[in-house]
Amino acid sequence: MTMQKDAFLPNLTAHIVEAAKNNDGKAPSERELADHFTVSRGQVREALAILEAMQVVERRAKSGIYLNEAHSGIEAMAFFARAGIPLEPKQIYEAVEVRKIHEIKAAEMAAERATEENYERLREILEESEKRISEGLGLWELDHDFHLEIVRATQNTVFYNICTTFYALSEKRLPIYFQKPERNKQSHLEHQQIFDALVSRDGVLARALMNTHLRGAQSYWTELFESQADSAES
Repeated sequence: MTMQKDAFLPNLTAHIVEAAKNNDGKAPSERELADHFTVSRGQVREALAILEAMQVVERRAKSGIYLNEAHSGIEAMAFFARAGIPLEPKQIYEAVEVRKIHEIKAAEMAAERATEENYERLREILEESEKRISEGLGLWELDHDFHLEIVRATQNTVFYNICTTFYALSEKRLPIYFQKPERNKQSHLEHQQIFDALVSRDGVLARALMNTHLRGAQSYWTELFESQADSAES
């Protein structure tokens, strides 16, 4: 099979993960991977070097290439999520938990540092949210935009990049989370309250409102994690 260069690494990773599951964690050889994707061994070697650096795979002397079962680094997890490779529910839950910690602090910082440009972007998102709700559409993309704009409003680029990575872990599930109309309406209402606190430069209130807002999302992930754990045991 042939494919574009930008699709090679995600597809290679997905193939390795699937093959390793059925082979005691061992991945196909470089030659086998090159033949499967109709690429050169040099291209495979280059891609494997990236996956090694991300601790997704490891080479074992005189044994071969193996999937690293401890591939829980945040960069590797985000890459898996973007590549469409399923993450363990526990990994997603823990990422959401860490995201909550970051976002609560972000709301407090944004109340102090947000610029008029940040406020204008948040207003646009809220207006578009109202329109989508009236049309019976979900808010998952706008939810993503709203929360990241608040992080952007901290004026801390490193903070923003960290949070962007965490967002990648759960973005595939957001359309499912926002399937219920009442959840869209409640989320929009809470977004509006958070925005009002930011405009008022009330960091304490913004922090408290963000904490309450994210508690609902965390409850969803907790229920999902527990239901899947129960299914695995039964």
